[in-house]
Amino acid sequence: MMEEVVLICVVFLIAGAIKGTVGIGLPTVSVALMSQFIGPHDAVALVVFPLLISNLWQVFRSGAGLETLHKYGYLIAVLMVTLWLTTFVTVGISPDTLLTTIGVAIVIFAASSLVRMPPELPDRFDKPAQIIAGFSAGVIGGLTSIWSPPIVTYLIAKRTDNDEFVRAVGLFILLGGIPLAIGFWQTGLLNGETAPISALMIVPTLLGFSIGEVVRKRMGSGMFRTVLLWMFLLMGLNLLRQAFF
Repeated sequence: MMEEVVLICVVFLIAGAIKGTVGIGLPTVSVALMSQFIGPHDAVALVVFPLLISNLWQVFRSGAGLETLHKYGYLIAVLMVTLWLTTFVTVGISPDTLLTTIGVAIVIFAASSLVRMPPELPDRFDKPAQIIAGFSAGVIGGLTSIWSPPIVTYLIAKRTDNDEFVRAVGLFILLGGIPLAIGFWQTGLLNGETAPISALMIVPTLLGFSIGEVVRKRMGSGMFRTVLLWMFLLMGLNLLRQAFF
């Protein structure tokens, strides 16, 4: 078990560094990597506390506030309700099905982002788009602890600038993490064994986040984004390989 904890620390250090660099990727990277050596149910549960604290830190650092909350109110409300309800389904899903769901979510996100940017979203369609993005993110997030793909697609379609992107993503993931934690606790995924390890992983996550902030200042965001998406794509395909073979 000690060897697994050390490996999990390394995973969260890497995931935290990626999040510190591009503002997203903590659950995607950590769940994908941990699923290589622990069960997917445990993997999604261990993400909870690092997810909450790293995004609280990101929101604080980026200056997100009531204006951001009001601007994306529909998305946030639908996301939180849908995510909490979906967590009650997660505990009954087989590991292979969960691996498949995680893999498909990662592959779709990475492949679509590499191929092309989504078309620009007109302001008149913003409210329906928020509802659709919130619902789809909530379903995926409740099943896998990963709900950034639909949200990132929405923000790219809105053509948000870098600062607005970091503010919004941090707030969405922070607020989504609250019902996720409650739902996982109620269903037993977050329990006396997984909760302490998840809390312990806050330390390597924040250390990695700090490293990522330094990298972000020194590396071209376009290059890193491309490398990151290819890494996501390979990890997602590997999870699908595990599930099917």
